[in-house]
Amino acid sequence: MRVLVTGHEGYIGVVLVSLLREAGHDVVGFDSCLFKDCTFGSDPLPVPLIRKDVRDAATSDLEGFDAVLHLAGISNDPLGDLNPECTLEINHRASVRLAELAKQAGVSRFIFSSSCSTYGAAGDDLLDEEADFNPVTSYGVSKVRVEQDVARLADANFSPTFLRNATAYGVSCRLRADLVLNNLVGWAVATGRVLIKSDGTPWRPIVHIEDISRAFVAALEAPRKVVHGQAFNVGITEENYRVRELAEIVRETVPNCRIEYAEGAGPDKRCYRVDCRKIAKVLPAFKPQWNARRGAEQLYQAYRELRLTLDDLEGAKYMRIQRVRRLQEAGRLDSMLRWVDQAAAEKDNEDRISNVSVNCSMSPV
Repeated sequence: MRVLVTGHEGYIGVVLVSLLREAGHDVVGFDSCLFKDCTFGSDPLPVPLIRKDVRDAATSDLEGFDAVLHLAGISNDPLGDLNPECTLEINHRASVRLAELAKQAGVSRFIFSSSCSTYGAAGDDLLDEEADFNPVTSYGVSKVRVEQDVARLADANFSPTFLRNATAYGVSCRLRADLVLNNLVGWAVATGRVLIKSDGTPWRPIVHIEDISRAFVAALEAPRKVVHGQAFNVGITEENYRVRELAEIVRETVPNCRIEYAEGAGPDKRCYRVDCRKIAKVLPAFKPQWNARRGAEQLYQAYRELRLTLDDLEGAKYMRIQRVRRLQEAGRLDSMLRWVDQAAAEKDNEDRISNVSVNCSMSPV
């Protein structure tokens, strides 16, 4: 298939592109390249690129594609809360508009990267896809609204699917250090401390980014009737952990480290467990290959090899909110997350693409 991947230069996107190419699909990327300087290790696999803010997408950008895999957007709760109106503009309104444009352009499949954060404050109950939404952040609210609005576009010619990803983890050449397992391992490697920033009690379903990418490919290649208008929790039911349990796995993985709680650490209202049996049953091609312990080992080895420091971990390179703030302080990004000098940004990107000699591919499993 000819596939457009929005957000293809992000944390998950760079891994998804490699897997799609490996599966024989013709891939084009669509990205504003906000995090192009945040490379961890090797550069991402270069693919044909439409360099645009998703808010500026046009019907002509979408013509000729069989499917749109939509990952672009504000990527986490802290960044989403930095400017809630901007989050809703990008994550909600621009996403719905993109789906409308895709439908007008004759794109038959639209697979949306949603999130289990739509369940928000849910306590200890195990939630399947029929559970009530209860988002507690701007990010979670935006995901709920996209699902509701895009679902209304479904018809005989346009088939949306919603992948509610569990909390992601794993090595990527667009590393994010603001994800729970990535951060816990990073602190252990850099400082010898497994720093828990909550009271350790919240539940988190977690899933490796390679397995998220496998879910996208499985949904893309599945018969239309199987995925039409469907939502799937993406992960493994057994991979629900309390944060303190993840910390213990990290303590057992990284030599000579100890668990500590951040000063003033308290409860986190984001707390949910998810049931992932539906995707296993409906999409048998989806075969996840990672668990928390193997993921912690992968992160540990990568952090050691690249000599990750605490400044790296908590700085602008791998913390999305820090990256945005630094660009804004430098006058390169405005309050609505638009490049101030788009022409210069595009020139930077052209230079980077032309000099790429290595790529970010999937890790062996």
